This record gives sequence, structure tokens and C-alpha cells, in this order.
Amino acid sequence: MINKAESLQDFYNRNPRANPFGLSTNNANGLGHFNVFTRENCFRSTPYNRRDFYKISLIIGSGRLYYADKWVDIDRPALLFSNPTVPYSWEAISDKQEGYFCLFTASFLQTDSPHFLLNQLSLFKVGGDFVFFVNEAQCRAVSELFEKMMEEITTNYVHKYDLLRNYLQLIIHEAMKMQPVRSYLPHSSASRVCDLFLDLLERQFPIDSQERTLGLRSAQDYANILSVHVNHLNRSVKEITGKTTTQHIAERLVKEAKALLIHSDWTISEIAYSLGFSYPPYFNNFFRKQTRMTPGIFREQYVHV
Repeated sequence: MINKAESLQDFYNRNPRANPFGLSTNNANGLGHFNVFTRENCFRSTPYNRRDFYKISLIIGSGRLYYADKWVDIDRPALLFSNPTVPYSWEAISDKQEGYFCLFTASFLQTDSPHFLLNQLSLFKVGGDFVFFVNEAQCRAVSELFEKMMEEITTNYVHKYDLLRNYLQLIIHEAMKMQPVRSYLPHSSASRVCDLFLDLLERQFPIDSQERTLGLRSAQDYANILSVHVNHLNRSVKEITGKTTTQHIAERLVKEAKALLIHSDWTISEIAYSLGFSYPPYFNNFFRKQTRMTPGIFREQYVHV
């Protein structure tokens, strides 16, 4: 199931052992967040979700990495790059799980150099290369860089975050010289993508405050969050439910609109804006098309019964 994107604080609340020194979420001299630790401090499984931070893992131990519409077996040491736009989950297989991982925000690594625009690096952009199997020499070299980072983060050296940033860039450059994994396997059915969509759709509701407006309105919006092509999403939902993605979104919008019209004292304009309509007439036309009556008539019929 997909919740809201996991924040750094959410991560540390879920895994307090990963932050024994109580580092703040803006610990890098006011230039974002960085932390590094061993994978012994992580859970054997992680929920399918987006994170609002970047993560690089050296995985030593077998497991399976899941994306919305594909998965890959990790059966040898591997480097994994994750970013805030691509949700994933991890399931460990072997009892022994070793290696390292580091967390950082875009503001920590972002520099004036055009070569380190994070969203342009293939390691971090949507549709890019996220997994790299490493040989013994590569594993040893990357492990040494992680060990240096773990040692440096505990020092009082005034420029330690500059040094940590350099180590991090070295790992990225090492990965960019490697051959990415191409052996992703597609999920055998559309049910997973459909379930993820329906769960994400339901999690947009209820709208219980005028300050909280609906953010996802179209099939493309949902496809972007799930990191799948919109055509794949539409085919999956239609195959499993017999309805289009757009139909599901419209039906859930109408259900929420009816609840707000009956149970809230918001004006119709306020309801329209909260449901993501730029102008109240757009909401009126949508509601009339779906129910054959205007929002005002619906409210009169059900509120004054």
C-alpha cells in the first residue's frame, strides 16, 4: 500500500537505530541532510512507498526489489540508487544482510556543477538505471568509500561534510562506469498495478479541510506517482475491474462531493476548489454529467429531507 512519501523523520521514527547521534534533518552545515550506516540497522522488508530523500545502498545479501510493474532478484552484491519520484519495496531472502547505505537530500549534493543536477543523472531520474551488480573488486572499492564516510561523519572536522560530499560523488561516478542491471522481470498480471492505483486513489480521501485540496485528478497524475506509463496503468485497471482509470477517479470524486454536500457547511464553490476544480462551473458541469443534477439541487434534496 502507498502512503504519503516517507520523510526523513518518518524513516528515523521507523528505524531509530539508524540515527544514534540524533542528527537533525538539516545537519550538513545548513546545506541539507546526510547520514550513513550499515545495513545491519535496516529491516528485512520495507513498505512499497516513495521517500522524500535520496538513498544509495550497497546490498550484500539476497532479496527481491519491487517496483510497480517489475521486479529484480538481487542474488549478488549490488548498488541500489533510489530517489523521491520512484516508489519501491524490498524483501530480504537470505538471513545474512550486510552492506551499507546512506541517505541525503538534494540540497546536500546539489552543487553549481551542471554534472551533478540530480534529476538529470541516469542513476536518479525516472526511467533511469537504478541497480548495478558489482564484482569483488568493485564491491571492495565501494565498501571502502562507505567505511570512510562512516568514520568521517563522527569527527569534528570543520569541513567534514565537504569531504563526505566528495566520497558520495565518488560512489556515483563509480556506478556510472558500471553496466546497469537489465534483467528486470515484469509482473505476471495487472492486479498489482491495479491494486496500487485503487489504494492510492482511496488514500486521497476524505477531504476534511479546505486547506487540503485534492492533488491527483487524472490518470496521468496517478501514473506519475506509480512510475508506470499511463497506458499500462489504464490497461491494467480496465483488465482487472472492467472500468477505466478515469471512471474510477470520477466515481470517487462524485462520492466525496456528495459527502461534502450533505455533511459539510462549505459552499459549493469551496467544495469545488477542495476537489481540485479551478472554477466552480467546471465542478457543476462535472457533477451534473455524473448525477444528472446540479450540486445545489442535490444538496437541497438530501439536506432538507
